[in-house]
Amino acid sequence: MHFLQSALLLVTAWVSLAHALSSPPSGALVVSKSPSSGQYKSVQAAVNALSKSSSSKQTIFIEAGTYSEQVLVPSLSGPLAIYGSTSDSGSYKSNTVTITHAAGQSDGLNNDQTGTLRVMTSKFSLYNVNVVNSKGQGTQAIALSAQAGQQGYYGVSLKGYQDTLLAQTGAQVYAKSYIEGAVDFVFGQHGQVWIHDCDIGVSAGGGYVIASGRNSSSENSWYVIDSSRIQAASGKSVSSGSTYLGRPWGLYARAVVQKSTLSSIINSAGWSMWNKGDERTANAYLAEYSNTGAGASGQRASFSRKLSSAVDITTVLGSSYESWADKSYL
Repeated sequence: MHFLQSALLLVTAWVSLAHALSSPPSGALVVSKSPSSGQYKSVQAAVNALSKSSSSKQTIFIEAGTYSEQVLVPSLSGPLAIYGSTSDSGSYKSNTVTITHAAGQSDGLNNDQTGTLRVMTSKFSLYNVNVVNSKGQGTQAIALSAQAGQQGYYGVSLKGYQDTLLAQTGAQVYAKSYIEGAVDFVFGQHGQVWIHDCDIGVSAGGGYVIASGRNSSSENSWYVIDSSRIQAASGKSVSSGSTYLGRPWGLYARAVVQKSTLSSIINSAGWSMWNKGDERTANAYLAEYSNTGAGASGQRASFSRKLSSAVDITTVLGSSYESWADKSYL
């Protein structure tokens, strides 16, 4: 009887989570395009209503719609989960919620300040929300600026052109999600970043997916794309061989692409120097393991590495990652 009761509790918990993604869970602050009493018209208004001192988990639920705003989530004392309404929590493809904004460094902002969504708190989870920076080509313009550890992004879609995802600091997970850009669009300096089972969409050729800014051999920074797919973004024409897996932003850059499918848009060298005359390759750790597809073949750059085994998730996120990451997406 004890086993059956435990199993029932597990099933009930799973059903509650699935339900929470199509309607608000109990106690959630609700954001709506047509708010009723007690609801919020903008995501930022709901964030502003959160307690900064409570150690209890807080929840925001966003109803379907496009929210044209810039959102800053400050440091909180307890966990926060934000859910976007969807009929399929296991993928980004049925998302109905979009947060969009247009800002770039050309507007006189620093990189973080351009972010459509800026998250400064740990123990944070985002589910089934599209985050877009529509500034476009010609300037660094971030969709998501992730500035703390123990952050998880599940079934999200992140779209920009240059510097789409700033995964700057701490252990972070991106799973069953979509990340789109053209130049250095997965980047950061101090992050321990695990990107798993994601679609990586390249919107224009001539660029680079990852730019690791690791600047010291003692810095525990990783940028790993695992079991994912890198290809031209839907509806975009990207020439074969025109895109690199990444380049070293920092002198000790460390990035790995493993067990992933690479389309023909990936250059046969795989990886690039930073710039001619400023190569930054001497101490770079740019590696691959067991990739497949047309873009996985060819004579790789001499400074890159072919690994004999995959990088383990615990190497990147630490042995206690299961205490904060949503294991159902991994």
